[in-house]
Amino acid sequence: MAGRIVVLISGSGTNLQALLDAISAGQLNGEIVLVVSNRRAAYGLARAEQANVPTLYFPLKPYTEGGRSREDYDRDLTERVRLAQPDLIVLAGWMHVFSPAFLNCFPNRVINLHPALPGTFPGIDAIRRSYEAFQRGETRHGGCMVHEVIPEVDAGRVIAQHIVPILPDDTLERFEARLHDAEHRLIVEAVRAACQSM
Repeated sequence: MAGRIVVLISGSGTNLQALLDAISAGQLNGEIVLVVSNRRAAYGLARAEQANVPTLYFPLKPYTEGGRSREDYDRDLTERVRLAQPDLIVLAGWMHVFSPAFLNCFPNRVINLHPALPGTFPGIDAIRRSYEAFQRGETRHGGCMVHEVIPEVDAGRVIAQHIVPILPDDTLERFEARLHDAEHRLIVEAVRAACQSM
Protein backbone atom coordinates (compact mmCIF):
# COMPACT_ATOMS: atom_id res chain seq x y z
CA MET A 1 0.00 0.00 0.00
CA ALA A 2 1.28 3.46 -0.90
CA GLY A 3 2.25 5.64 2.03
CA ARG A 4 0.27 8.84 2.60
CA ILE A 5 2.73 11.74 2.54
CA VAL A 6 2.27 15.35 3.65
CA VAL A 7 4.94 17.76 2.40
CA LEU A 8 5.64 21.08 4.12
CA ILE A 9 7.36 23.83 2.12
CA SER A 10 8.21 27.52 2.36
CA GLY A 11 9.65 28.23 -1.10
CA SER A 12 9.87 27.18 -4.72
CA GLY A 13 9.17 23.51 -4.09
CA THR A 14 11.88 21.92 -6.24
CA ASN A 15 12.25 19.06 -3.76
CA LEU A 16 8.48 18.63 -3.74
CA GLN A 17 8.69 18.41 -7.55
CA ALA A 18 11.35 15.71 -7.27
CA LEU A 19 8.95 13.66 -5.13
CA LEU A 20 6.01 14.28 -7.48
CA ASP A 21 8.12 13.23 -10.47
CA ALA A 22 9.35 10.08 -8.72
CA ILE A 23 5.80 9.06 -7.81
CA SER A 24 4.60 9.76 -11.35
CA ALA A 25 7.45 7.66 -12.79
CA GLY A 26 6.68 4.74 -10.47
CA GLN A 27 10.00 5.16 -8.65
CA LEU A 28 8.35 5.93 -5.31
CA ASN A 29 5.40 4.03 -3.86
CA GLY A 30 3.68 6.90 -2.10
CA GLU A 31 0.91 9.45 -2.49
CA ILE A 32 1.28 13.11 -1.59
CA VAL A 33 -2.06 13.88 0.02
CA LEU A 34 -1.39 17.47 1.16
CA VAL A 35 1.15 20.25 0.63
CA VAL A 36 1.38 22.91 3.35
CA SER A 37 3.12 26.28 3.08
CA ASN A 38 3.60 29.03 5.64
CA ARG A 39 4.20 31.51 2.78
CA ARG A 40 1.47 32.44 0.33
CA ALA A 41 3.94 33.24 -2.46
CA ALA A 42 5.68 29.85 -2.28
CA TYR A 43 5.75 28.49 -5.83
CA GLY A 44 5.55 24.99 -4.41
CA LEU A 45 1.83 25.61 -3.86
CA ALA A 46 1.43 26.09 -7.63
CA ARG A 47 3.41 22.90 -8.27
CA ALA A 48 1.03 21.00 -5.97
CA GLU A 49 -2.05 22.48 -7.61
CA GLN A 50 -0.71 21.55 -11.07
CA ALA A 51 -0.40 17.96 -9.80
CA ASN A 52 -3.93 18.06 -8.32
CA VAL A 53 -2.61 17.77 -4.77
CA PRO A 54 -4.61 19.59 -2.06
CA THR A 55 -2.83 22.59 -0.54
CA LEU A 56 -2.98 24.51 2.71
CA TYR A 57 -1.60 28.00 3.32
CA PHE A 58 -1.04 28.33 7.07
CA PRO A 59 0.92 31.47 8.07
CA LEU A 60 2.51 32.13 11.44
CA LYS A 61 2.08 35.93 11.29
CA PRO A 62 -1.54 36.04 12.52
CA TYR A 63 -0.42 34.15 15.61
CA THR A 64 2.53 36.41 16.41
CA GLU A 65 0.50 39.56 15.72
CA GLY A 66 -2.33 38.25 17.87
CA GLY A 67 -0.04 37.56 20.82
CA ARG A 68 -0.34 33.79 20.44
CA SER A 69 2.60 31.42 20.85
CA ARG A 70 4.50 29.18 18.42
CA GLU A 71 3.04 26.27 20.37
CA ASP A 72 -0.48 27.55 19.60
CA TYR A 73 0.45 27.65 15.91
CA ASP A 74 1.94 24.15 16.06
CA ARG A 75 -1.13 22.74 17.83
CA ASP A 76 -3.52 24.25 15.29
CA LEU A 77 -1.42 23.09 12.34
CA THR A 78 -1.31 19.62 13.88
CA GLU A 79 -5.10 19.42 13.73
CA ARG A 80 -5.12 20.43 10.04
CA VAL A 81 -2.38 17.96 9.12
CA ARG A 82 -4.05 15.14 11.06
CA LEU A 83 -7.08 15.41 8.79
CA ALA A 84 -4.88 14.18 5.91
CA GLN A 85 -4.08 10.99 7.89
CA PRO A 86 -0.37 11.06 7.01
CA ASP A 87 1.96 8.10 7.34
CA LEU A 88 4.93 10.42 6.77
CA ILE A 89 5.50 14.18 7.02
CA VAL A 90 8.33 15.57 4.90
CA LEU A 91 9.82 19.00 5.61
CA ALA A 92 11.22 20.06 2.24
CA GLY A 93 12.46 23.62 2.62
CA TRP A 94 10.07 24.33 5.52
CA MET A 95 11.43 27.38 7.37
CA HIS A 96 9.91 26.86 10.80
CA VAL A 97 11.24 24.96 13.81
CA PHE A 98 8.55 22.73 15.29
CA SER A 99 7.95 22.43 19.01
CA PRO A 100 6.93 19.20 20.77
CA ALA A 101 3.33 20.45 20.38
CA PHE A 102 3.60 19.27 16.76
CA LEU A 103 6.30 16.61 16.90
CA ASN A 104 4.79 14.61 19.77
CA CYS A 105 1.62 14.09 17.74
CA PHE A 106 3.53 12.43 14.88
CA PRO A 107 6.23 10.37 16.62
CA ASN A 108 8.96 9.09 14.27
CA ARG A 109 6.95 10.28 11.26
CA VAL A 110 8.48 13.72 10.59
CA ILE A 111 11.63 13.94 8.45
CA ASN A 112 13.58 16.95 7.21
CA LEU A 113 15.89 17.64 4.29
CA HIS A 114 18.88 19.78 5.33
CA PRO A 115 21.62 21.07 2.98
CA ALA A 116 24.56 20.09 5.19
CA LEU A 117 26.05 16.91 6.60
CA PRO A 118 25.35 15.59 10.12
CA GLY A 119 26.87 17.72 12.84
CA THR A 120 27.74 20.59 10.51
CA PHE A 121 26.00 23.92 9.88
CA PRO A 122 22.60 23.41 11.50
CA GLY A 123 19.92 26.01 10.86
CA ILE A 124 19.67 28.57 8.10
CA ASP A 125 22.15 29.51 5.34
CA ALA A 126 23.88 26.12 5.54
CA ILE A 127 24.95 26.15 1.89
CA ARG A 128 26.63 29.54 2.12
CA ARG A 129 28.21 28.65 5.46
CA SER A 130 29.59 25.39 4.00
CA TYR A 131 31.06 27.24 1.03
CA GLU A 132 32.63 29.93 3.20
CA ALA A 133 34.13 27.29 5.50
CA PHE A 134 35.70 25.64 2.44
CA GLN A 135 37.15 28.99 1.37
CA ARG A 136 38.77 29.30 4.81
CA GLY A 137 40.19 25.76 4.58
CA GLU A 138 37.96 24.50 7.40
CA THR A 139 36.13 21.81 5.39
CA ARG A 140 36.82 19.78 2.26
CA HIS A 141 33.25 19.33 1.03
CA GLY A 142 29.60 20.04 1.64
CA GLY A 143 26.61 17.77 1.49
CA CYS A 144 23.02 17.15 2.44
CA MET A 145 21.05 14.83 4.68
CA VAL A 146 17.56 13.70 5.55
CA HIS A 147 16.97 13.18 9.26
CA GLU A 148 14.19 12.54 11.73
CA VAL A 149 12.96 15.78 13.27
CA ILE A 150 13.43 16.39 16.98
CA PRO A 151 13.14 19.68 18.90
CA GLU A 152 16.90 20.27 18.53
CA VAL A 153 17.55 21.82 15.11
CA ASP A 154 18.94 19.43 12.46
CA ALA A 155 20.07 16.92 15.08
CA GLY A 156 17.74 13.92 14.67
CA ARG A 157 18.68 10.42 13.54
CA VAL A 158 20.11 10.50 10.02
CA ILE A 159 18.16 8.50 7.42
CA ALA A 160 20.33 9.26 4.38
CA GLN A 161 23.17 11.60 3.46
CA HIS A 162 25.23 12.56 0.44
CA ILE A 163 28.61 14.29 0.19
CA VAL A 164 28.81 17.09 -2.39
CA PRO A 165 32.35 18.15 -3.37
CA ILE A 166 33.30 21.82 -3.42
CA LEU A 167 35.68 22.37 -6.32
CA PRO A 168 38.63 24.79 -6.08
CA ASP A 169 37.19 27.09 -8.76
CA ASP A 170 33.57 26.83 -7.59
CA THR A 171 31.44 29.89 -7.15
CA LEU A 172 28.77 29.75 -4.48
CA GLU A 173 26.17 29.52 -7.26
CA ARG A 174 27.81 26.49 -8.92
CA PHE A 175 28.20 24.67 -5.62
CA GLU A 176 24.61 25.48 -4.68
CA ALA A 177 23.29 24.14 -8.00
CA ARG A 178 25.16 20.84 -7.52
CA LEU A 179 23.97 20.56 -3.94
CA HIS A 180 20.33 21.09 -4.97
CA ASP A 181 20.69 18.35 -7.59
CA ALA A 182 21.95 16.03 -4.84
CA GLU A 183 19.04 17.04 -2.58
CA HIS A 184 16.52 16.09 -5.28
CA ARG A 185 17.98 12.57 -5.49
CA LEU A 186 18.43 12.21 -1.74
CA ILE A 187 14.91 13.19 -0.74
CA VAL A 188 13.45 10.55 -3.07
CA GLU A 189 15.84 7.92 -1.67
CA ALA A 190 15.02 8.84 1.92
CA VAL A 191 11.26 8.98 1.45
CA ARG A 192 11.37 5.62 -0.36
CA ALA A 193 13.25 4.11 2.59
CA ALA A 194 10.81 5.66 5.08
CA CYS A 195 7.78 4.38 3.15
CA GLN A 196 9.24 0.87 2.91
CA SER A 197 9.74 0.76 6.68
CA MET A 198 6.10 1.62 7.46
